[in-house]
Amino acid sequence: MGPYEDGEARRYAVRLERVPGGLRLAEWSGGEIRRRAPRLAVDDLPSLVEAAAERGVLDGAEAEALRVAVVAAEGSLGLGVSPGRAGDLRDELRVEPLEGAGLVRVARWMLRPGTGWELREAPVMLPGARYLEAVSAAAAPDVGGG
Repeated sequence: MGPYEDGEARRYAVRLERVPGGLRLAEWSGGEIRRRAPRLAVDDLPSLVEAAAERGVLDGAEAEALRVAVVAAEGSLGLGVSPGRAGDLRDELRVEPLEGAGLVRVARWMLRPGTGWELREAPVMLPGARYLEAVSAAAAPDVGGG
């Protein structure tokens, strides 16, 4: 999806791709993956899911579940979280609205012992179920902070 422009006037697009072990959501600029958590317009989520389904990136069940979640969002998302683990560390996939921009950041956060939660500025590579859980939570009515 895109093109978008960041604060440094760089143009980029966001793509969802199948990779070993799951799905990768990443920003691309000049034919290269950008080393930051992807940011995209909330309104582009349905098109992103449709494009991924058409290319076979999402299987039928994944595509339908994500379609339902993004339709439920109705163009507006709150914070959505999918908790998990990375080895001994806890992690979260977060769908986070960015203030005033109409954008969301889809990012992985790691809980580092002694320092707290840390944003991983990198493309997100996780199983499809984690994306579904985070998007569904972000689209759900506010039930306790989400």
